[in-house]
Amino acid sequence: MFTADTMIDTVQNGKKQFVKTFVTNEHIAESMNHFIDTQAEYTKKAMKATTDAATEIMQETQKAMREAAKFDYSKFGEGIMKAYQANGKAKGA
Repeated sequence: MFTADTMIDTVQNGKKQFVKTFVTNEHIAESMNHFIDTQAEYTKKAMKATTDAATEIMQETQKAMREAAKFDYSKFGEGIMKAYQANGKAKGA
């Protein structure tokens, strides 16, 4: 199954392979690999936070939609009409 972590690891492993192939200085390669690992860790955390936020927003939106569906619009309309009619009678008197 596809996950964001798998894609991140694939990209980061490609970067590490590039470093292994083209960077001959051991200290520079070590530093670059450490940077790549740190970058992967940060990106995974950012993706998790984004996914969690999107999930929470979706759940709250669904809850709000369910609550809106429970609202009795006919009673609301009747109340508005009564208020409008009472207001019209008060102005006419």
